[in-house]
Order: sequence, then structure tokens, then C-alpha cells
Amino acid sequence: MSDVAGARAPSAGRREWIGLAVLVLPTLLVAMDMTSLFLALPRLSADLGANGTEQLWISDAYGFMVAGFVITMGTLGDRIGRRRLLLLGGAAFAVLSVAAAYAPTPEMMIVARGLLGVAGATLMPSTLALISNMFRRDGQRAKAISVWATCQFAGGALGPVLAGVLLRHFWWGSVFLIAVPAMVVLLLAGPVLLPEYRNPAPGRTDPVSVALSLGAVLAVVYGLKQLAVEGAHDLAVPLAAIVVGTAVGVVFVRRQLTLDTPLLDLRLFGNRSFTAVLVALVLAGVAMAGTGLLVTQYLQSVLGHSPAGSALLFAPMGLGVAVGTMTAPALASRMRPTTAIAAGLAVSVLGCLLLTQVSSTGGLPLVIVGITVLALGTGPLFALGTGMVVGSVPPERAGSAASMSETSNYFGSSLGLALLGVTAASVYRHHMAHAGVPAARETLAGAVTAARNLPSGQAAELLHTAKDAFTSGLNLTGAIAAALFAALAVLTATTRRESAQVAVELPETQVELEGASS
Repeated sequence: MSDVAGARAPSAGRREWIGLAVLVLPTLLVAMDMTSLFLALPRLSADLGANGTEQLWISDAYGFMVAGFVITMGTLGDRIGRRRLLLLGGAAFAVLSVAAAYAPTPEMMIVARGLLGVAGATLMPSTLALISNMFRRDGQRAKAISVWATCQFAGGALGPVLAGVLLRHFWWGSVFLIAVPAMVVLLLAGPVLLPEYRNPAPGRTDPVSVALSLGAVLAVVYGLKQLAVEGAHDLAVPLAAIVVGTAVGVVFVRRQLTLDTPLLDLRLFGNRSFTAVLVALVLAGVAMAGTGLLVTQYLQSVLGHSPAGSALLFAPMGLGVAVGTMTAPALASRMRPTTAIAAGLAVSVLGCLLLTQVSSTGGLPLVIVGITVLALGTGPLFALGTGMVVGSVPPERAGSAASMSETSNYFGSSLGLALLGVTAASVYRHHMAHAGVPAARETLAGAVTAARNLPSGQAAELLHTAKDAFTSGLNLTGAIAAALFAALAVLTATTRRESAQVAVELPETQVELEGASS
């Protein structure tokens, strides 16, 4: 948070910067755990005998539980202590990683992945909230959050690459075991290097609010993911889940407004810059997840690269965000943060426009440059925007603000996969409506399968048409993402940074600061 009551915030010393190195370990591991399973899933499923439904739950259980529990865990850290919650989550993450590595059945793997998600939900808001408390000066906090965000996105990009290396030499369980040494370092160094922060007057935790938040987030995220999978085939279940989740969310919001100590303090939205950044994080997540989904499918299904090769070719997207986050503090030192964010989003527009020009043949260079430029431009948003969110609230509410930032990312990604995925699928079906082979009208994978049973000439023609149709969906997705980023650039540029305190009356409390060795 900025200077309070005219007093200059203390400068962070060597201890805080070493503590930051400890904090980024769980950040890196959680991000890698979200993506490294992609390559391990086929071998894992074959060894465990998992069917299609079980594979889906093995893949999704982790993300579902992280999304569902992150709000609760962010607020819980404010109440019981952020270091305590971080260390408890780290210990649980290490134990559950071992359990997942040696899971004997698909059912045990699903349970382990779900519990890993609960443990993972304690890590992200705790690390971000601790950073906001350890680095009280705006410039230092911006650098620290940039390092944090860099590790988050670099971990997501490098997860499949590291998994590919491990799978070449070891069995699939090694993908889970890589988390254990890092968590051991956290558990040993955390009590020494990390101070404890908590709200000295947290109030009572409301179990009903916890249940409502969990039900709302899980139902909506599940519906969005199913919408992306089912497309136009069966909308009833996904839409029903979204409607139920939204209704539960409305009840949750109404309850928060009546509580003296709510699970989620909705008064934070009285700060215009706080709200604008959260909206930007959601919509940027929509654009990035949607384009990421289409690009990975393009690399494999249109250009014919293997999953491992596609992971390597797709890595520049995550690395581009990482570079953008690292350069964000330098930009912020020369211009207002909102101006730096808006300029970065304008760069992302250019990357998206490159994707609109990709063809079904020879499009690899344009795709790689497009996703790299797109991702590079989002760096200032994820670094400076996240810093604005956690810096716009009193220290005792940093965990709650951090959980809102993380939830915005999850919702944005789920929305992007669902809405842009369905849009691209509709474009494909429109272009293939008159295809002579029924199976080819639905998906590119169906066209590839059908082509195997056709004469070479007809197969080549069918595949050419199907690949063109899929690429048209990618082009449209790039155009939609460009429009989203352009709108966000305008929104951010016109949003003035308010004072570090929320622009509504909040009770003044002193945050409890304990010594690092307490």
C-alpha cells in the first residue's frame, strides 16, 4: 500500500528479497502443476486404466478446486496468519504430490488431484498477500510482484517442457514429485525468512458464506468448461450449471452485504481503479485462454506437430508474459501505471491482429510471433494491475484482494475456453456444413479420422477444406481478442489511479506484525 497518514513506508531489505525467493517457489510449482499433466496424462491413463470420463476429472479436478477455494483461503489467511496458511498448504501440497505420484487407481488419482487443488488454493493468495505486506513502497512492491508474476507464467510455459524431459527418463509420477523438494525448502526457510501477518480483529468465519462461494464458483466454472467441451451438442447441463452457480452467487453477494465481517468485502469495489483492473484481468484471461486453446489445436491438428513439439512451440506465449511482467516496473518508473498497462494492451492488439492473417499452410512463423507479441503486451497488466489491486486495500485485507485477483484470472480463463472455443467451433461447422462426410462437419479431428477411409485425392481435399475451416475460427478468435484488448486499453487509459485506500469508509485497524522468527 502507498504511504499512509503521511508516513513513508519502510524500505525492504535483504531479508525481504531473500524471502521473496522462497515465496516464488510455491508460485512456480502451482503454475507448473496446472500444465505439466498435459503430457503425462496419456501414459498415466494407460497405466491406471482410466477411461475418458476419469481422464477428464484427473485433468480438471485440480483447477476446479483451486478456483473454488481461492476466495475462502485468501480470507482465511487474513484471519489465521498468511505465513501459517502458506506453510500448512505447502506441507499438504508435498504430501499430496507423493500420494498422486503413487496413486494405484484412477479414483485415488482424482481424489489426490482434487486435494492438491485445495492445497494449491492456499498458496497463491498467501504468497501475493505476503509480498504486499513485505514490500510497502510502491516501486519495490511492483518489482516484487513482477518477479512473482514472472514465475507464475514462466512456470505455466515450462511445465509441459519439463514434463517432457522427465517422461523421457522416468515414470509419470516424477511429474508430481518435482514439487516435493521445493515445498521442503519452503517449510524449512519460511519460518526463518517470512514474517507473519494477520488481521488482529478478523471477526468470525461464516461457514454458510464459505459453502455459498464454493458452490457458486464450482458450478459456474464446471458449466463453462462443459460448454467448451460440448459446444452446441448438449447445452442443457452446462447452462443449467451456470444458472445454478449464478443464482448461488447472487445469494452469496446478498449475504456478504449483511455481515459485519464478510468472507468477501464487496466494499472494495467502491474503488474504481480496483474494479477496472479486475475487469481487465477477467477479459484479458478470456482473450488469452481463447487464443491459447485455438493455437495449441492449430499446431497439432492443422500443422501436424506432436503434443511435445506443440508444447515447445507454444512456450513463447508464457515466456512472453514473463518478459512483459519483468519489464513492467521499468515502464512504471517512466509513466503512470495505468498508462503502461494501456500501452501494453495496445501491443497485445497487434499480436492478435497477426493471428487474423494466419493461413492453414505455412502459418507457423506468424502464429509464434503473434502469440509472443500478444503475451508480451499483457505483462504490465498482470504485474502492475495485480499490484494496484493488492495495494488499493488496507494491509489486513490483502489476502482477500489477492484472492479476488486470482479468481478473476480463473474466471477469465474459463470464459475464454468456453465462449471463444464455442465460437470457433461454430465457424468450423458453418464452413463444413456442405461437407460430404457427416463426421467431418463437427470437428477437425472427425475430418482427420474420416479422411483415413477415403481415396487419397478425396482425403486431401477434405483435409484441406477442414483445415481452412478451423483456421478461419482461429482468425475470428484473433479478431475478437484484438477487440477485447483494444477496449481494455481504452478502459485502463481513462481510469485514474485513486488513493491507495478504498474510496469508501472502511474501519481503521492495525495489522498485526510478528517477527519472522515468532
